[in-house]
Amino acid sequence: MNKYTTFAPILTRAADAETTSDPSSVMTLLADSDTTGGQLTSYRSSFARGAVGAPAHFHTRASELFFVLDGSLQVLLDQELTVLEKGDFLLVPPRTPHAFAAAPGSEADVLFVFTPGMARFDYLRLLGRVMRGEASPQEIKDSSERFDNHYVDSPVWQQALAERA
Repeated sequence: MNKYTTFAPILTRAADAETTSDPSSVMTLLADSDTTGGQLTSYRSSFARGAVGAPAHFHTRASELFFVLDGSLQVLLDQELTVLEKGDFLLVPPRTPHAFAAAPGSEADVLFVFTPGMARFDYLRLLGRVMRGEASPQEIKDSSERFDNHYVDSPVWQQALAERA
């Protein structure tokens, strides 16, 4: 750390990064708000073919950045569906409903960044436990304020998911 920064440089080696997983994705935890002076939170998610990532939700305080490293990611952005391909970048501002999943028939490898940072790693760990049946879905609902993750009903997203079946 130098006199111009509020946190030390952060290097997360792939071999040393913590991972959490559910049956259809692996999340590699890179940097959380407690280590970045609240500047950002970042993780990488690798989704299996056709895996559903997140239901429709929004954040009140943070913008969420998506950068597709490989594959294709289907995204709901407010009430519109789009597919992000390898190399595509998307920045979702606060209070904008969004959802995401590996595009039908595709895998997806995505870098996520939240700014300002939010303590997301505990949320991702909880999500993994819920998906593996080790915790109750009610714990996710009860954590919406803590993790600034507010779920919404989206008929557009529900239809997109129904068309996958």
